[in-house]
Amino acid sequence: MAATARIVVIFMLSAQSVSAQQQATFAQYMFNGLAINPAYAGEHKALSFSILSRFQNIGLPGAPNTQSFAVHSPLVDQRFSIGALVVHDRIGIIDQTGVSGVYAYRIPVADHVSLSMALQGGYSFYRANYAELDTYQPDPVFTQNISQNRPNIGAGAFLSKQQVWYVGLSSPHLINNVFTRGADLTTVRQNVPIMLSGGYVVTLTRKLKFKPNVLFKMVDNRPVEVDLNANFLFDEVLWVGLSYRSSKALNAMTEIQLTDQLRLGYSYSAAFGPIRQIEIGSHEFFVGYILSYKMKGVVSPRYF
Repeated sequence: MAATARIVVIFMLSAQSVSAQQQATFAQYMFNGLAINPAYAGEHKALSFSILSRFQNIGLPGAPNTQSFAVHSPLVDQRFSIGALVVHDRIGIIDQTGVSGVYAYRIPVADHVSLSMALQGGYSFYRANYAELDTYQPDPVFTQNISQNRPNIGAGAFLSKQQVWYVGLSSPHLINNVFTRGADLTTVRQNVPIMLSGGYVVTLTRKLKFKPNVLFKMVDNRPVEVDLNANFLFDEVLWVGLSYRSSKALNAMTEIQLTDQLRLGYSYSAAFGPIRQIEIGSHEFFVGYILSYKMKGVVSPRYF
């Protein structure tokens, strides 16, 4: 681990109370709704798979990287949906993998409008490899690795009109896990985020659509984090968009609909402000695949 990164990690770990937000952050969440809201399960009305990989500060030792795999599908009558989400997150010596199962129930509200409500439950497998740290003086606090399992439940609601608009409210982590190392040193406190999202599809011309969407993320007493996004869809094939995050980041993204079933996406994120001095950009890759898209009621491409 580079000297600068080593100093930062040791400083964070030696604090009396470290609060870490374990909810993974993605730029392309609007194309992978299960990552932020369990009630998104079954929205594609077919068996759907998605993979997201995010790499920050490539080339720096210990740089954060996150991978997500999601699968979900409605059951026979389209009212019930099930899904699963796996998220692996690594930063420096910290490695965490979360596995969740999802169950959702969808209620027709009006013509092409439905309300989905869902619960999710699972475990996070956490490991801190303290023995990998290089310390200037021997310290027993940093000589033992730690492995812990953390239970989790989450809930969400998703109101949408097919191919037109959506509003979602979720809390993917409802359990405020607190884990200690030693007699009086708190190492991790798992926060309880609340997320409010929404989007709308506007048809500008026969071959051009515009989709603005927004995400509000509220965690404890911190300032509300806001994501503002503007995406354009050309000829039902190519998405191009920009995103502004209030935590001082800009995202440029694109997604291409290669077939009725297969989508590929990419985004680049750049920080600005004081954090720009230590943030050198993030790359994110997305793959989405919808199986049996010829099922009754399934449309392609999906707008959200």
